[in-house]
Amino acid sequence: MHNFGVYWRSLRSRIMVFDAPLAIIIFLILSCGVVTLYSAGIDFPGRLEDQLRNIVVSFVIMWIVANIPPRTLMRFAIPIYTFGVALLIAVAVFGMVKKGSRRWINVGIVIQPSEMMKIATPLMLAWYFQKKEGALHFKDFVIATVILGVPVGLIARQPDLGTALLVVAAGFTVIFLAGLSWKVLLSIVAFIAVVTPTVIWPYLLHDYQKDRVLTMLDPTRDPLGKGFHIIQSTIAVGSGGLTGKGLLKGTQAHLEFIPERTTDFIFAVFSEEFGFIGNAVLVTLYFLLIVRCLMIAANAPTMFSRLLAGSVSMIFFTYAFVNMGMVSGILPVVGVPLPFLSYGGTALVTLGMAAGIMMSVQRNRKLVQT
Repeated sequence: MHNFGVYWRSLRSRIMVFDAPLAIIIFLILSCGVVTLYSAGIDFPGRLEDQLRNIVVSFVIMWIVANIPPRTLMRFAIPIYTFGVALLIAVAVFGMVKKGSRRWINVGIVIQPSEMMKIATPLMLAWYFQKKEGALHFKDFVIATVILGVPVGLIARQPDLGTALLVVAAGFTVIFLAGLSWKVLLSIVAFIAVVTPTVIWPYLLHDYQKDRVLTMLDPTRDPLGKGFHIIQSTIAVGSGGLTGKGLLKGTQAHLEFIPERTTDFIFAVFSEEFGFIGNAVLVTLYFLLIVRCLMIAANAPTMFSRLLAGSVSMIFFTYAFVNMGMVSGILPVVGVPLPFLSYGGTALVTLGMAAGIMMSVQRNRKLVQT
């Protein structure tokens, strides 16, 4: 009987690994996403069912990762990062080309290796700084920049600016939280400001990327071409008014003026049908999600856990900020989905892993305290 009690407590501790506040917030955002996808995807049979399956898979992955202690995650940092970079190199050599981008590789199933680098890169950086804890020098930050730069360069070359931006945000957060000097940070900002108009814009950006920036600044320069999608999405966001037009009543979406309305531009559908009040609720949920993640990061027991949790917090923030910004017309369109709202299995798997990492960090803190 005593052995059964011990076994039951052990089993229950493995089942009940979800951090309640974080799980509730994610569940509420997913609920908003399912309702919106029901409307946005009504002309796409099977899409809602696929998303429900993706959500189940995401929660299973979240549970599995939540059961892995941060110390074990740290052991896998080098193999995962090395494997991810090898796949990126393989994509560059013989990857599949779709819509002008070489981002996928067929290994029995078609995968997009850049997705895993959103987690693998900050994981590797957090491992590196954990090993150097208490003895950090300037050269360590240089090495960390190289660790970050390798996957970012390979992803940007595909080209996939949206994913590269997310990897930069997550990786640089680790470097900054590890103790990067404000002077160095300001110097980097000043350097980027100088090289953007002289090097990055004329030589490094592709023509379509330049067009996206110019279209963001003035969508009316090509209202029936490159600017059409931004104009229509901003019309959808604004036409929702205070309370929205109601579920299934968004004209911009159902008259097919909004592009990619189940994926990258689902926020436009949500805004049109639920209005300013709906947006306020959604933004509040994302704010609570990020705050909860930052609280977990601040209370993490080790440097590795703190850096990794901090980078995951930045991933969630960057996803939400960039997507809402591009749909609203204040940022260029870069193909970043809205977390836990947009349709897509790969993104949900990545987000499930990220949420699982947060819950693993929180669970480990409780175990350390007890």
